[in-house]
Amino acid sequence: MTFAERAAGDPQAIRAWFYPGDNWGQEFVYPKTRALQLAKVTNLPVLYIPDELAPNLVAPVRSADDAPVVALKTAPLRAVRPTGDDVAIATVIETPPRQVAGLPKTASMMPALFLMGLLFMAGGFALKTSCARS
Repeated sequence: MTFAERAAGDPQAIRAWFYPGDNWGQEFVYPKTRALQLAKVTNLPVLYIPDELAPNLVAPVRSADDAPVVALKTAPLRAVRPTGDDVAIATVIETPPRQVAGLPKTASMMPALFLMGLLFMAGGFALKTSCARS
């Protein structure tokens, strides 16, 4: 989860949500009038869809083929600055958080060195025994 900046004493506001390990996440999109209000409060650009699409999206959804879902998939997505100007979407969309790269290295080469030492000792003992017999 990534949180938007808020004033001291205000509750935290979720800006984007990424399921751990995924490279894609969920961001919130608002009707333009609400996005402009949020942009003025946060002083950051906010994603929006046109106001005329917003009333159609509140209907209950039962499947991915329902009208509100199809309308949202085809809706033009934009971003608005606190001044009311449109801005490129790439400046607003949150990048996924960095994942920790792999597990820490906890093993060492000591067991392999020990086994190699035993092998050399056994080889030396076998060589000594064979030379002593001749």
